[in-house]
Amino acid sequence: MSQTIVMIHGANCGGWCFGVFAKVFEANGFTCHAPDLIGHGAEKETGRGTLANVGIADFRAQMTTFVKLLPEKPILLGHSMGAVIAQQLASEDLAEKLVLVSPAPRAGILPPTAAEKQLCQDLMTIGDFWTRAIDPNFELACHYTLNLLPQDAQRRVFDEFGPESGRALFEFFFWMFDQTVATEVDTSAVTCPVLCLSGAEDHIVSLQSAKATAEAYRQAEFWALQTHAHMLLVEPGADKIAECIGGWLA
Repeated sequence: MSQTIVMIHGANCGGWCFGVFAKVFEANGFTCHAPDLIGHGAEKETGRGTLANVGIADFRAQMTTFVKLLPEKPILLGHSMGAVIAQQLASEDLAEKLVLVSPAPRAGILPPTAAEKQLCQDLMTIGDFWTRAIDPNFELACHYTLNLLPQDAQRRVFDEFGPESGRALFEFFFWMFDQTVATEVDTSAVTCPVLCLSGAEDHIVSLQSAKATAEAYRQAEFWALQTHAHMLLVEPGADKIAECIGGWLA
């Protein structure tokens, strides 16, 4: 079994969001990598101009290069947007195992709930968002992604957030209009074992959407976590989730 885990973060985040997971995995003998996607994490203060001009294909190319330089084929763990990129890399036979945490829907998965449809509609009210970087909003983050964190933790985590590529958001939420279909995954080419887990209190990726992600894979196992939401990486109990994932990997 590979002892290397590459963790790919989601929108507005950076490699910092995997701190708890990395600590647990490393205590169990894994080597962890959690790179910042272009314009994210350590680059959040300067990355706004960069993010106005990049999309999912750029993040995918970045991570493909990163993974190919490793000495062994890694386990890929992706959160939200990063879960789609992880699936894309797995379709190129770049993953020994695949862990999808709160996976954003890839191209072909329509929003099944009223909340997910409303989020798409809300994006349409902010003009040509696909041409620029979009700053995070504290109130929206508390509702959609940080809803199960204590209030003091909500602010602390939000302060780590940075802007996101409007093009990437367009490619996710409006894939049916994206001529490049940047979030498409050749699911038939993914042959490694797949674990998919999602929180029942997730207000941005419903359990229905997460299950639709998992159902494409014959070897997929799906976990519905009843007391967790979208940012389960940093929620109370994140260490226990990581321990369970480590058990599955073993």
